[in-house]
Amino acid sequence: MTGISHAINTFFNKRISIAPLATFRVVFGLVMFLSVLRFWLNGWIEEQYIIPDFHFKYFGFYWMPDLPDWGYYASFFIMAISALGIALGAFYRVSAVLFFLFFTGIELVDATYYLNHYYFVSIVSLVLIFVPAHRLHSLDVKLGLAKAQTTIPALSINLLKVQLGLVYFLAGIAKINADWLLHAMPLAIWLPAQDNFPIIGSLFQYKLTAYLFSWGGMLYDVFIPFILLTKRLRWFGYIAVIGFHLMTWSLFQIGMFPFIMIGATLIFFSASFHQKLHSFFKLSSTEEIENNEPLHDAWGWKSVVVAFVIFQLVFPLRHLIYPGNLFWHEQGYRFGWRVMLAEKAGYAQFKVEDNEGRKILVDNSDFLTPVQEKMMSTQPDFMIQYAHFLKTHYANRGVVQPKIKADVFVTLNGRSSAQFIDPTIDLAAQVDGWSHKTWILPQNAEQI
Repeated sequence: MTGISHAINTFFNKRISIAPLATFRVVFGLVMFLSVLRFWLNGWIEEQYIIPDFHFKYFGFYWMPDLPDWGYYASFFIMAISALGIALGAFYRVSAVLFFLFFTGIELVDATYYLNHYYFVSIVSLVLIFVPAHRLHSLDVKLGLAKAQTTIPALSINLLKVQLGLVYFLAGIAKINADWLLHAMPLAIWLPAQDNFPIIGSLFQYKLTAYLFSWGGMLYDVFIPFILLTKRLRWFGYIAVIGFHLMTWSLFQIGMFPFIMIGATLIFFSASFHQKLHSFFKLSSTEEIENNEPLHDAWGWKSVVVAFVIFQLVFPLRHLIYPGNLFWHEQGYRFGWRVMLAEKAGYAQFKVEDNEGRKILVDNSDFLTPVQEKMMSTQPDFMIQYAHFLKTHYANRGVVQPKIKADVFVTLNGRSSAQFIDPTIDLAAQVDGWSHKTWILPQNAEQI
């Protein structure tokens, strides 16, 4: 037990250089600023938040309000300013809190656009609120708003390493499934469409290439955290990180996620590496003084941190409580670091029935954007929300006791289309929750 106690104490309390955390703060803040700017300039604020008349919510967050048009622009403006504040270490705590609240709040407005890296950004920005990332090379230090430090409790950096490691490792575990490893799906569908890729594009026509990419991706994700933690292998691992993420960025539309991960992974490097990096960019070191503040000033209760780590480990695995194929029923799918693991499409014809059995066929385009309709057609919780919306809409237009039913057909990873839900179920009478949705039909023999 002495060895375990020592390891735990080292993980939490050992004083180490703050340099890697300062680099992380600057890189994260700059990438987030560029991400917000990119989102704004591409017109996605209007497209995703203002144009839609209806927004799908996450379970437990149905209370999130829609904002007025100016509210969305104001939120993104605050995000941009606070991201710069994080990068510069300017009014750092306020900047970190504002970025976390507004970034996460905007994401909670509409679950249609869920991406794993949005969840990752929310987690990291939450952690940054509590760590002393502004105690080196920051405006707060220069302005006398914070005391400079050369060392900090190891927890501040180790927790970020753990989170990054879990993202990679759990993404690798998620790839250990029959479709990905035994059938090279969905890469066998996606790669041939990229045959114009420079130099190696012609190889994408071969099924063997899809198998190599599938197995290579799984092995990369599972082992890269351990490689990055090994001093002798770290540079090899980081070159692999750069190559892997630039390749996926070139092949697929995955936004800023590769650059977030390339920048964040630098935290695995030694303090001397980061000090040389700071010197290269001519960051002043005159502010660096020793200030051994106790751990509780930076973090507080160890039990909170332990609970946080356990949650990050267990929550992505909650899908195990549901029967059937996760990629088919999608219960517990989100927040599990499952990145591009399925090619799935659906067709959903909703019907409104009144108390006398008369039916109205719903044109989904009257209420949903093309992206919203695409996502709703394969995700059961969205179907429930949409059904409740339709029930209210048609009840307000005189339909007596409307029931909402749907014929939904889904195709998964190139298989033939199959009926997805029980067409006799009144979806508007269903309540979303943690319990298994028994009205989702199991995969038929052709779909398995």
